[in-house]
Amino acid sequence: MSTLTPGLRPSPVRPPVPAAPEPRAARFRLSPADRDVLWLYLLTRISLWITAHFARWLFPAQSGVRETAPVLAPFQRWDANHYLHIARDGYFPAGTGPWTSGWDNREAFFPGYPLLLRAVHTVVPDWTAAGLLISLLAGAVAVLALARVARAYLPEEGAGHRTVFLFLLSPCAVFLAAGYTEALFLAFALPAWLAAMRHRWALAAVLTTLGTAVRVSGLFLAAAIGLLFLLSARAGGGRRTWRSAGWTLLPALPPAAYSWYLHAHTGDWMAWKHAQERGWYRTFHPPWEAWANTWTGAFGGTQSTGYAFMFQAELAAMLVGLALVALLVRRRRWPEAVYVALSLWALGTSYWYTSVPRATLLWWPLWIGLAALSLRRPWFRTAYLCVVAPVTTLVALTFLTGRWAG
Repeated sequence: MSTLTPGLRPSPVRPPVPAAPEPRAARFRLSPADRDVLWLYLLTRISLWITAHFARWLFPAQSGVRETAPVLAPFQRWDANHYLHIARDGYFPAGTGPWTSGWDNREAFFPGYPLLLRAVHTVVPDWTAAGLLISLLAGAVAVLALARVARAYLPEEGAGHRTVFLFLLSPCAVFLAAGYTEALFLAFALPAWLAAMRHRWALAAVLTTLGTAVRVSGLFLAAAIGLLFLLSARAGGGRRTWRSAGWTLLPALPPAAYSWYLHAHTGDWMAWKHAQERGWYRTFHPPWEAWANTWTGAFGGTQSTGYAFMFQAELAAMLVGLALVALLVRRRRWPEAVYVALSLWALGTSYWYTSVPRATLLWWPLWIGLAALSLRRPWFRTAYLCVVAPVTTLVALTFLTGRWAG
């Protein structure tokens, strides 16, 4: 199969060769490499928790305070509060909605995470702790799957560990630990991709369906897996492969059901999209206008330094995404290119860019490609750490101290 490894010639257009079938028990058994990945994951979680603890003391919300914020306060930020309110009160509590003054546009968020949060809350009484537990367990599943996907792409020993290492130290890695959807989505998306690579289409469809209940990004994943299915079928999958075609439509069910639910309460089939437009300036603009507006926010002197820095990060992440798509197209990795390109289109056609740096966490071809480069060019790992370590630390602190949005 072709890889994302720099320096190799592009492979012919063909789907990945499925891995040899594993015994059922072996699929759930942790290998020494898996245990190393989990140990790395645990160490980085401990590091983030230590950072959050000391951030409460060193960077209080107001100067001169003599009592620290509660232990979990650093993680009670922005979207985490939206999900908490949905899980606790529902989407339209006491008849409120978009017609209510001061409405928080909570219908912009898909229901998968709030439903799971409500279920976990029956066991874990504290809402924030319940969200952190979801992210902790989901993140463990995600990094295991990421390591296995990386080993399927890269022949080098230690490829999975290296990929996870770069991923967990990436600039926005703090969001994997918070009560956000990134960890949960990846816990469905990466196993789905691994199943698709092995041509287990039914399992891939079910996992992708769970992903579409969590984020609209699941539809981008469904498109990529659908293309992978078509390429596999054209390459000689036979009648048996084509009989699995119906599974590729299953991931559309959660967004359709959610749109129906919102229409029943608001009369608007696209209420979730319109909520994003009202709350986060996600009205459609051509890509060049979105770039120009973000550039003005970053360098035009129209924003405070905190907001300007955020816009600069948005521009940098967009450039990384565009370079990644170009590389994937060059390597003829069409399904992965579709997945990242759809994400960039969704994020790059608003009034200005929002949440592009966080979206890099979902681009697993990026982390596999960087791992491939670092395994072949040892200097790259050192350079990566020297550049990323301070940025990752600053992003973690800005989020944990309530300064992420400027």
